[in-house]
Amino acid sequence: MKIAILLYENMTALDAVGPYEVLSRFPGVEVCFVAENAGPIVTDTGFLTLTARAGIQDVSEADILLVPGGPGDQAVRKNEKLLDWIRQIHQTSRFTTSVCSGSLILGIAGILKGLRATSHWTQLETLREYGAEPTLERVVEQGKVITAAGVSSGIDMGLRLLQILGGDDLAKAIQLGIEYDPEPPFDVGSPSKAPKAIVDLVRQSMAY
Repeated sequence: MKIAILLYENMTALDAVGPYEVLSRFPGVEVCFVAENAGPIVTDTGFLTLTARAGIQDVSEADILLVPGGPGDQAVRKNEKLLDWIRQIHQTSRFTTSVCSGSLILGIAGILKGLRATSHWTQLETLREYGAEPTLERVVEQGKVITAAGVSSGIDMGLRLLQILGGDDLAKAIQLGIEYDPEPPFDVGSPSKAPKAIVDLVRQSMAY
């Protein structure tokens, strides 16, 4: 099974690395980090660089396509070369997936029309522009298209994919192996749980 994970400048690292840590443990899997051109990709904080070992010209198909989000999604949504590649991979993929605002990229590529989809909560309404029905659900399955909400939800999506592909026991074993048992210090991980002042602060800080 081949997994292609798209990288691009100013993306959010955990959007890609979270699902990678889960899916890379599937027996016999091949994971390929792909960018418009092979080489280093600086993520949104400016402190971390990921490396794309392949350019899009080197990858013509994949069983799973993963599109992460981040502030750089705006540039990708204007990049017809990358959008055409996403459409090409989607034609034959077993699953086409996104994390966070990566769903906006799938949306403008025409992949979410008529589908329920999620994204980071600050970007949900933008999905309507692409013919999708936004929802606050953490992971949304619509046939072979699976979208995950903000950043950390990519881990949940990865585990769901493992469950589909390898069964409950494999997914549970990998969840235990990575000790994914979150106990955050605050119960504010969703805008429905957080005080309005915190919601407003985050919305302002993430406006782009």
